[in-house]
Amino acid sequence: MKPPLHGTPSLMRAINEGRALRVLLERGPLTRPEIGELTGLSKPTAFQLLARLQEAGLVVADGIRAGQPGPTAEIYRINPDAAYVAALDVTHDRISAQIADLTGTIRGEHTVTLTEGVRGPLVDRLRAAIDAAGPPGPLRRIVIGVQGAVDPTTGLLSYATDEDLPGWRIPDLLPTLREGLGTEVDVENDVNLVALAEQAHGAATDFSDFVLLWADEGLGSALVIGGRLHRGFFGGAGEVGYMPTPGVATARDGGRFGHHGYQALVGGPAVHDLLRTYGVEAPDFRRAVSAAVTLSAGTDRAAEEARAGLRLVASRLAVGLAAIASVVDPGLVVLTGGLPAAGGELLRDLVERELHALTHSRPQVRLSALEGNPVLAGALELGLTVVREELFEGVLVSRS
Repeated sequence: MKPPLHGTPSLMRAINEGRALRVLLERGPLTRPEIGELTGLSKPTAFQLLARLQEAGLVVADGIRAGQPGPTAEIYRINPDAAYVAALDVTHDRISAQIADLTGTIRGEHTVTLTEGVRGPLVDRLRAAIDAAGPPGPLRRIVIGVQGAVDPTTGLLSYATDEDLPGWRIPDLLPTLREGLGTEVDVENDVNLVALAEQAHGAATDFSDFVLLWADEGLGSALVIGGRLHRGFFGGAGEVGYMPTPGVATARDGGRFGHHGYQALVGGPAVHDLLRTYGVEAPDFRRAVSAAVTLSAGTDRAAEEARAGLRLVASRLAVGLAAIASVVDPGLVVLTGGLPAAGGELLRDLVERELHALTHSRPQVRLSALEGNPVLAGALELGLTVVREELFEGVLVSRS
C-alpha cells in the first residue's frame, strides 16, 4: 500500500477535482466562473481542472450560456455515461432491475417473473434481468437487494431458506456473482436498502440516528447509527422478525424458522386474524387494516370494535419497537411496508403514542415518504455512492 500524500500538488489537484465534480453533480450544469466561485478556486485553476476532468471523461461541455451581462460562457456538466450502476430487487418469484447512469438518471428497467420451469442457474437469472433492463454500456457495479443477509464470517446468505431464495445459499456467494456477472457486486438486505433510500430521499433525511421498521407479511428493520448503516458482526442487525417477544412462542418452541417471535405477534397473518376477532372481515391483512381505518371513523359499535383492534395492532408494533429503541435510542422510527401504508396516519399516531408510553426516550414516528420500489432506490443509492467515491477520489488520486 502506498503511503498517504500530505499536501503535495498532486493530492491538492485530486481534492480540487473531487470537490468540483461534487459541485457539478449537485448544482450543475455550471460555467467555469460558477465552478470557481462555488469551490473557491481561481479562474486559472478552474480552467486547468476542467481540462483534466474532460480528458478523464468525467466532465463534458454542455453548450454556451448567453443572454446575460458579460461575455458568453461555456457550460460544463457531469458526463452521465462515465459509469453505469445496476440495482436488483430479488424475491422468490421475481427479479426487478433498474439501470442508472452516474448522475442517477434511470436509463432502463425491467421485471422478470420467475416460474418453477424457468428458474435456471442463479447467475443466468440475474444476467437475464439486467440484460432485459438494457444497460447502455458496461456496468461498474451491481447492488442486489434480497430478503436475507450475507454473513461476513462465512460468506453464506443467512436469514433466508432455499424456499425463500432458491439457489442463493452457496459457498463463496459474492465471488461467484462477481465472476459470473463480470463486475463488482454487493448483496445487501432489502430492508437495509429501504433505510438508505429513506435517508437519502425520504422521511429520514434530517436524522443521523433512526430505526426503520418494515411491517408486511413478515417484519424486518434497519438501523442507521451516526449516519451509517449498522449491519452487525454477522450481518444480521435488524433481523427482528424472530425477535423473542412476550406472549408468543420462541425459537426454542417452534424451531429456527417456525412461527414465533415478533412477526408471529404482528406480522401480516397475525394482524389479519386479530382484526377478524374485532369484526373486520377482509381477504388479506392490508385490506383488513384499511377497512378498520374506514370503520373507525364511525360512531356505532362496529367503529368502536375497529378502533380497539387498531389500538391492539399499534400496541403490538410498539412492544417490539420499544425493545429496539431501548437499546439503540434513535431519534426517529420510520414505518414502511404494507401494514403502515394501509394504516396511514391513524395507525402511525397510535404507534407513536404507545411507544412513548413504553420507553423513556420519545422518538418521532414517521411514515415512509418514498414512492415506487424503495429497495431499488436504496440499491441505486448505495451503488452510486460507491462508484462516485471511486471516480471522484480514488481514480483521480491514482491518476495524479
